Amino acid sequence: MSAPPIAARGLRREWGGRAVLAGVDLRVEGGDVVALRGANGAGKTTLLRVLATLLRASAGELSLFGHDVRAHAADARRRLGWVGHDTACYPDLTGRENLGFHAALHGIRQAAARVGEMLAWAGLEAAADRPLRTYSRGMAQRLALARALLHRPALLLLDEPFSGLDAESAERLAVLLAELRRAGTAVVLSSHDAGRLAGLATRTATLVRGRLEWS
Repeated sequence: MSAPPIAARGLRREWGGRAVLAGVDLRVEGGDVVALRGANGAGKTTLLRVLATLLRASAGELSLFGHDVRAHAADARRRLGWVGHDTACYPDLTGRENLGFHAALHGIRQAAARVGEMLAWAGLEAAADRPLRTYSRGMAQRLALARALLHRPALLLLDEPFSGLDAESAERLAVLLAELRRAGTAVVLSSHDAGRLAGLATRTATLVRGRLEWS
């Protein structure tokens, strides 16, 4: 049996002496779509950033794909996709150039074709050769999602991915996430859109006082 994309035990993260994460246990298998809920400031973004190896836990154990992230963070990053509140794209590059740059970082073969495929998925073909700084918030969010999916990650971590998307784009994302679930991709996402999550998530957890409560 292959190792789970995420196996976390007792994760803690402190800010200014306060435990934002106070002992999180989480196991995510391929094909799981785990929805994170919680009040503003509950620690959803902190947990996602720890899982994405962008923050180090103050204590606890975290393995991604069977490897301790303290020793194998770079390997894990090659197998995960991340979309946070920042797009992680460059404002003075075009949409096509942004995706091309990330394709080169991941060593993607036939990069131009894959970039074109993801631009079409994101509905950005007409804007592909415009600088990102000219994009609307929704367009920039769609480009960030295309960037995260470019290398076909086995684990996708999304912090409020529906934010800034119009109804059509949100539905496109929901369909894609359902396809990824069927293909065995593991997904962990936060969202305030409970109705949207209900149709997508295989499991739902709420962060309360730094711990996960499952429903």
